[in-house]
Amino acid sequence: MFKFRNFLPVAFAVVSISCSSDDDNGGSESGLDRGLVIENYADIALTNYTDALNDAQSLKTSIDAFVAAPSASGLDNVKAAWLASRESYGTSEAFRFANGPIDSGETEEIEGLLNSWPLDEAYIDYVDGDADAGIINNTVDFPTLNKELLASQNGEGAEENVSVGYHAIEFLLWGQDLDDPSAKTAGQRPYTDFVDGGTAQNQDRRREYLSICADLLVEHLQVIVDAWGGSYQQTFFGLSQKQALSNMLASIAELSSSELAIERMAVALQNQDQEDEHSCFSDNTHRDIRLNWQGIKNVYTGSYASVSGASLADLVEEADADLAAELNTLLLDADTKINATLIPFDLAISGGESSAEGAKVLAAVQALVAFGDKLLEAKTTLDI
Repeated sequence: MFKFRNFLPVAFAVVSISCSSDDDNGGSESGLDRGLVIENYADIALTNYTDALNDAQSLKTSIDAFVAAPSASGLDNVKAAWLASRESYGTSEAFRFANGPIDSGETEEIEGLLNSWPLDEAYIDYVDGDADAGIINNTVDFPTLNKELLASQNGEGAEENVSVGYHAIEFLLWGQDLDDPSAKTAGQRPYTDFVDGGTAQNQDRRREYLSICADLLVEHLQVIVDAWGGSYQQTFFGLSQKQALSNMLASIAELSSSELAIERMAVALQNQDQEDEHSCFSDNTHRDIRLNWQGIKNVYTGSYASVSGASLADLVEEADADLAAELNTLLLDADTKINATLIPFDLAISGGESSAEGAKVLAAVQALVAFGDKLLEAKTTLDI
């Protein structure tokens, strides 16, 4: 969920359908058919979201097995499945801010139900110092847990009141990360939290809550896959080519220079607070950052998994070779600087931007902002 927060400035296979070409006759002056770029983008989006759905279904299978017979090995299996599910979803973030089904129109609430953060742990379950916290332990106000209830409570009262989605599942699997970042450990929730008579009260409700979250994750991703495979695909191909290309380009520019660089990295660095991390319970934020960046590259270069075709990069290269070269240089610079950041991310930010590792995070932030800002110049170059 995109959140505007106060902070000091940081230094710094789809059916081929011809898109409407009433504004540019279907191609650039040098002949590259812009419709092919748009169709390839839609193919990438559908393929990426389908992978995310399949991985969520695998996660649900692991969760179903775990709640049926909780064990230490079962919890490890579910954690591995959650981490795997984040790989495919992470790159799909490149389709945010493009006026697509993930965050606009009738399904605009879906993104918040999938990936809202940061999360107030005490909204869901017990936390250090409060064994009775959370919906799970509040049997008076929430005597019955079901999908409708948990979805309706997402964001109720405050944006950090996250009740469902990837990060709700993450918290239920790992628990709070209470160790100092120097320990390089994630949350240490015991599997016995899910065992009747185990280490925490309301074990049956905790199992039920986890299972419901898994069901909702699959259902909400199915909505997005269905949209890209049907109704929204038709809407997208019905846009003028200039509008479609503008949406594609502006969305990855915003993800690069704002959501990823500022919201997900700079804010956490400035606050030196792991609670501002994207995946703070599992210490998987380093993968979130790298995968979001990979998604940006996928859209720009027109390639994801087995899908590859005409791209925004191709259009820029045809229109302005100098701008294309600048963007390629900035892309490689961001690659280098993102991959230079320390793992885990909570340790990288713990010393602030004046520390050696914090300076690397700041350098990555600046590189992402530079790429995103330069990318917006292509809108003028491409006359979109």
